[in-house]
Amino acid sequence: MVTARGSRRRSRSRRDRRGRGLRGPLYPSSVPVARSRSQRFDALVLEALEPIEQRWHAELTELDVAVDEVPEINTTSPEKVVWDDDVVVDANVPLARLVPAGVDRRGLPTRARIVLYRRPLEARARDGTDMADLLHDVLVEQVATYLGLDPDVIEGQ
Repeated sequence: MVTARGSRRRSRSRRDRRGRGLRGPLYPSSVPVARSRSQRFDALVLEALEPIEQRWHAELTELDVAVDEVPEINTTSPEKVVWDDDVVVDANVPLARLVPAGVDRRGLPTRARIVLYRRPLEARARDGTDMADLLHDVLVEQVATYLGLDPDVIEGQ
């Protein structure tokens, strides 16, 4: 009886439902459409950062760029949230934050970091071109804050 129950379980786990065969990836991994939403976002961030980094490479060697899904908010009321100057905000929703260099809880030094918030940025972009422009604008503003310069200087205007 025990063996019959065990064999029944094995047959269920390997069962081919509706005779369609094993499911696999829809697209080959080399095709851009096979990437996840977060992977596509990361690629857009790198693409938007490239012209800025080429122009300001020497000044940005101590700066990291990171992506988080959403910002951490400690308060429960949107009316009570007040963002610092190092946060890029749209309609009281943070899109990015500049975290200055400092010391972590263990006493180790940390590098300065721009944190982009993927979900709020995606919610504000209408399409891929709009997302690329939005990312570029946010990165220019954050790099300008980091370097203490005007955003027009960062863009070379």
